[in-house]
Amino acid sequence: MSRRAKWEYLCAIAARYQRASPGEKSRILDECGQVCGYHRKSAIRLLNGPLPARPPRGRRRRPTTYSAQAVTILTQVWEAAGYPWSVRLKALVPLWLPWMRQRFSLTPALERQLLAISARQLDRRLQAKKRHLKRRLYGRTKPGTLLKHHIPIKTDHWDVTQPGYAEIDLVSHSGDCADGGFVYSLTLTDIHTTWTEARAVLGKGATGIEAALEDMRRGLPFSLRGIDSDNGSEFINQHLWRYTQAQHLQFTRGRPYQKDDNAHVEQKNWTHVRRLLAWERYNTAAARVAINGLYQRDLRLMMNLFQPSVKLVTKVRVGSRLTRRYDAAQTPLDRVAACPEADRLKVAALTRLRARLDPFLLAQRIEAQLERIFRLATRMRGRRISTSAQLIHPSPQAPHPKTTTTTGLHSYMA
Repeated sequence: MSRRAKWEYLCAIAARYQRASPGEKSRILDECGQVCGYHRKSAIRLLNGPLPARPPRGRRRRPTTYSAQAVTILTQVWEAAGYPWSVRLKALVPLWLPWMRQRFSLTPALERQLLAISARQLDRRLQAKKRHLKRRLYGRTKPGTLLKHHIPIKTDHWDVTQPGYAEIDLVSHSGDCADGGFVYSLTLTDIHTTWTEARAVLGKGATGIEAALEDMRRGLPFSLRGIDSDNGSEFINQHLWRYTQAQHLQFTRGRPYQKDDNAHVEQKNWTHVRRLLAWERYNTAAARVAINGLYQRDLRLMMNLFQPSVKLVTKVRVGSRLTRRYDAAQTPLDRVAACPEADRLKVAALTRLRARLDPFLLAQRIEAQLERIFRLATRMRGRRISTSAQLIHPSPQAPHPKTTTTTGLHSYMA
């Protein structure tokens, strides 16, 4: 029933209702509820009060600004980029646009829609897909007791204005059984530029950790000046202490059991490691080599050259509400390029490489490597190893997966 029809009906019965006896009023209200669908109390308020002189106007609905085709393309880019936050996704679109033109049927009007859509609108359009993509789990490393009096606790904030001061952490790939040896991922993230490197090591022996850290240090496009770790025995030992002293690195540690002290690298543990490799068990040299092949090439380029990141600028608490403000989203490479301390030759080489790399092909190569890595996972206690296709599109009958892969370009291609 339209708004005008309800108004005309109420105008017709209002005078009769106000003159009626209590029993007749009850019957009129029953009739009004059946005809107009009003709750009894709503009908009483309407019939007892003055009716408007003209029928109420219907709510104006804004026309659709963004076509279904634009939303589909954005969804494909979002999946290929590893499901970034909406603010990062909006900053990513102009960077990926030359390659989107080659992949999708982009008209000038469609390009304007892709560039004009806001981060808030992206959240609304992608909300249904986001419900299935959030998982959490913690590692298995334990605090050590050696050399803690030599390695100071970092008590101030990482308010650095130059690259080179990084947080490091270890992520275990033990599956559901921590017995025996297995692969760990060593993650290093630079505080100022958000540049992130990762390496896989078999076991958490000091020699392997030192070799992986040295390999990452050589690949950075800036000089490493300091590292901050948790209190695990893989870091608090004589080998790493001597290494940092020989390389003139500042070595600090966080407070025991306070993960927020290493918040930067803890976030990268999720986005760069756990979300990709899931919670499967990898305990072979072949798995370590395959994971390192992913970390050292395609994933490193995707995350540092094509994935914008944001940095927290201010955090203000007003009562129970916490307001966070972030800077503009930029890729780690762009942040490094803006630093005068960066290695100009490495930055120029990476910039030229980004200009000729197709991020969609890069995403497909990452997905293919993840498929090979999943096949190297060790089955423990009868668990079924999930493939990336199952992780992206779980069937209703299958057990709910613990994570998703970062890629998955689907059928909407030009």
